[in-house]
Amino acid sequence: MTATLADPVSEVVAAAQKLLTRRTGAPVTLIDPVDLGGSGQAVVLRVRVSENPFQLPRTLVLKQVRDVPGDSERHGDLADSNGSSAFLREAASYQFANALATDSRPGPELHAYDLDARLLVLSDLGDASPITTLLRNSDEAAVTNSLMAMAQALGRMHAATVGREDDFAALLRRVGQPDSTDGISAQIPDALAEVPGLLTEFLGIDATPNDILDRVSRSGRLFAHGAFRAFSPSDLCPDNIIVNDEGVRFLDYEWGGFRDATLDITYALASFPGCLCSFELSHDRQQEMIDAWRAEVVGIWPALSDDTTLAGKILDARLIWVWLSTYWFLPDDHTRIAAARAHHLSVPRSQALTSRWSALADSADRAGERGIAEYAAAVVTALRAKWQR
Repeated sequence: MTATLADPVSEVVAAAQKLLTRRTGAPVTLIDPVDLGGSGQAVVLRVRVSENPFQLPRTLVLKQVRDVPGDSERHGDLADSNGSSAFLREAASYQFANALATDSRPGPELHAYDLDARLLVLSDLGDASPITTLLRNSDEAAVTNSLMAMAQALGRMHAATVGREDDFAALLRRVGQPDSTDGISAQIPDALAEVPGLLTEFLGIDATPNDILDRVSRSGRLFAHGAFRAFSPSDLCPDNIIVNDEGVRFLDYEWGGFRDATLDITYALASFPGCLCSFELSHDRQQEMIDAWRAEVVGIWPALSDDTTLAGKILDARLIWVWLSTYWFLPDDHTRIAAARAHHLSVPRSQALTSRWSALADSADRAGERGIAEYAAAVVTALRAKWQR
């Protein structure tokens, strides 16, 4: 369906034409804009290149971050009010990804950018299937294939970016974003401090034992000091994952940065804790995903060949994700909850939080971590009592 030019669409197209004309040195005309449904402050369009003197692709995707008074970031009010912090991080992330080999590049190619206009011109990934659609497939083998492909794509990205954190930091400085802390990492201190009180206030949970708090604090360090650091787009919600002829691709890099790679594979195992998406995974299927990811990275991180070491890292990552998810969604923040419910695999927060704590309890029990297992089970009981499940 072709959209009719109208503000702000026409403004985004005009800005992109000006950028590409300046970059190529010849007039570039973009036509037939189609709104791809950008969220929050972003306008995302697919356009056709009418005049193409320098062999630009036939179609491109334009993304511009615009001022929306009163709007806030999906994971909290972390950037300034006009969204420039998230945009600058995304621009640096796409520049970084451009330097990777094509089969390791996590998403679209960056063709041009304008920092002042907060505009990105990206390759069009074409006819792609959202992974949300593939995960709803009634064919269990097809679902397994999709999950394995996602795990392998994460592993390839991680393997290709190990040891390049200084390069990424240089790109951040170049775009005027010297702070290396991404939006999710910045919330760890508040989450560590506030979740015990939330569990008491909303669920009547007694004071959280110190050994649990110490373990959560240790898990939180995976964002800043993990042993297996690699690049991540960070916002790995299923709505940001697509599959095309080239494989699995990840979209939206506003929170892109380096962190312990076990956080990425565990993000899927923990049922996408940054939103209210839910996809139940059996223990066997989780292990298959872990093994598929490990096969791509074990050559650079031999320590992960040890099952006990890997299981401990996965449990730590799951613990901090469940903790963060509780921080985001247990309070009655109806604006945040409504935004999260807009995702394609979303469920009521009662279901999402209960299933995440339940899976944590099961994972801890299998790893022989009785303290975490018992504490998580107590939270599950309290959640079910709260929502009468």
